[in-house]
Amino acid sequence: MSLRINDVAPDFTAQTTQGTIRFHDWIGDQWAILFSHPKDFTPVCTTELGYMAKIEPEFTRRNTKLIGLSADPVERHEKWAADIEETQGYLPKYPMIGDADLAVAKLYNMLPADEVAADGRTAANNATVRSVFIIGPDKKIKLMLTYPMTTGRNFDEILRVLDSMQMTARHRVATPVNWKPGDDVIIVPAVSDEEARTLFPAGFKTVKPYLRTTKQPG
Repeated sequence: MSLRINDVAPDFTAQTTQGTIRFHDWIGDQWAILFSHPKDFTPVCTTELGYMAKIEPEFTRRNTKLIGLSADPVERHEKWAADIEETQGYLPKYPMIGDADLAVAKLYNMLPADEVAADGRTAANNATVRSVFIIGPDKKIKLMLTYPMTTGRNFDEILRVLDSMQMTARHRVATPVNWKPGDDVIIVPAVSDEEARTLFPAGFKTVKPYLRTTKQPG
């Protein structure tokens, strides 16, 4: 099954380093980020998991939960966590899903449905299990990104996108290219000029009738 933005994120029950979870129940009324890895003890992923452990408080501040996934059993995750702490200086405190049977990877269209989970699979066999999903409190997918194994993910960018999505969910605005928190934003075309004067009392600039900018609200 292919997934698209605004689809309901597939629900599942899985074993994690923090016990068994039912995904939608685990999300609750918060935002969630699910990020996946092809195998344990892989070098690029080791750096990524350590960095996410370092900046987890930033996600917590944004009412967002983190959960990792790797196509190995939970017992290996726990051993890998020790290496992550040793080499990166931060111990992951968020749960890690054990997906040795590839069930979640297939459910999220990261691997073909007919792929066979068997001993001896390498990271290269699972190369497409390198995705990031941002899921809203409504349990719908808000973002999907997939990276190659040789390119570390930019989780600062995930924070930037999360800031944009949370703000645009509250206000009738969009964010322009390379937007950063504090930059001007775009008033969505569905808002008339009359409405805009009420919604954005600080005023706005009309570049084109369809392109109006204003100070970041909130």
